[in-house]
Formats: sequence, structure tokens, C-alpha cells
Amino acid sequence: MDTIANNLANMNTTAFKASQINFQDMLYSVLTSPGAESGDDSEIPTGIQIGNGTRVAEITKEFSQGILKETGRDLDIALEGDGFFEILLPDGTSAYTRDASFHSTSVGEVVTADGYKVQGFDAIDEGTTEITITRDGSMTCIVDGEAIPKADLTLVMFLNPEGLRSIGHNLYLESDSSGAAQKGIAPGENGSGFLAQRYLEGSNVNAAQEMVNMIVTQRAYEATSKAIKACDDMMNTANSLRR
Repeated sequence: MDTIANNLANMNTTAFKASQINFQDMLYSVLTSPGAESGDDSEIPTGIQIGNGTRVAEITKEFSQGILKETGRDLDIALEGDGFFEILLPDGTSAYTRDASFHSTSVGEVVTADGYKVQGFDAIDEGTTEITITRDGSMTCIVDGEAIPKADLTLVMFLNPEGLRSIGHNLYLESDSSGAAQKGIAPGENGSGFLAQRYLEGSNVNAAQEMVNMIVTQRAYEATSKAIKACDDMMNTANSLRR
């Protein structure tokens, strides 16, 4: 329920990726082993194994593409692929994001909404009236009617993006599971995706599916609670039996 609630709460979060929870069964109490011999020299085919419940095995991020929403802002960029932008954190380390709702500071640096510098962006010239970013990452600033070319934008990719560590603020950190960041990839190469200027990627949360999951989870919890209560009542009855 916590996972579902978090997904629903972030339905309108830019570039949010829904979480999916997976379960696995726990240890079994084996009363009779499968294949054990019975008293008449025959073999028991299945045995008796009593399960001891379930536990959370993993909670993974689903990195499917979100719907693109038009904004009209020059520094809003949506990714149509698997790439990430690199962000420089205050401690000098790198984080990665798909939320490219960027801004320009008073000195022309391109930063996130939290003020973290975006790597790979040239400074925006003073007096810029328009910024053009093409699908393949070419960037041009219009200053006093003159087109000034800037360095091409590049993206970052990971072999296993599901292994990235979420730290909030729409940022991810590299981990041993994600593999090393593959930097300097041109948009469109190796599945990194093309850029869509003046658009933002929306959340990939499916509200209808999450509501169905919520109902199923509630019903499963109610059924399990009743089963536990029934077992407890039966044990109380058995313990109170007298000859």
C-alpha cells in the first residue's frame, strides 16, 4: 500500500517512474519430505510442506516512457529514450535525472529547480532572446538577432537503470547494480533517445491500474487478516480441549 500510495502521489511529478513491488514466499516447515518412503515400501509423491508467509523481495523502478507535455519554455527538454542528464551536486559528485525543467541563473549557468548545475550546458549569453535545441542536441542562442552556436548536448546511459538509487528531487545516483555511467552519448545514439525542446516528460504512473492494485491489496489484506484470526481461534479451541 505504501508503494501504491507513493505512485499515486507522484502522478503529476515530472519524469517520475512508477515503483513495482515483488514478493516471494518464506521458509517452509517440512512435515513429510517429498519422496520419503512410507511404511509399505512405497514412495510419498508430494509430502507435506507448510508455508510461513511472504515477504517483500524487491521494489523496482519501471523506466518506461512517460507522456510528453508541451510547456513552451526554451529550457524545458523531454527525453524520448533511455538517457539521463548529468547533474553536479554541491559535494562535487554526480547525480542523474530525466526531469529536464531547467533554468538559467544570473550568470547564465543552466541549473535544476534546486539550483544544481547541469553538466554539458554552455553558459547562456546575456541578452539571449531565444534558445534553440534540436533533436540531436545541437544548441543555438539568439543574441541581438545573431545566432551563436553552443556545444552539443550529450546524455548519460546505464546498463541497468533499475539499479539506480533514488535520492528524491527527481535525482538518481549510480550504484554497483546500475553499472558505471556511460557519459558523452549523443542524443539518438545507442537508444539514448532524442530531445524534445519545450516539452517535459510526464509521470508513467497508470492511475487506473494503481487503483485496481489498491483494491486488490485491500481485499488481500482483509482475507489474510480473517485467515490469521481463524487460525488463532482454532488454536485457542484446541488448547482449551479437555478429556
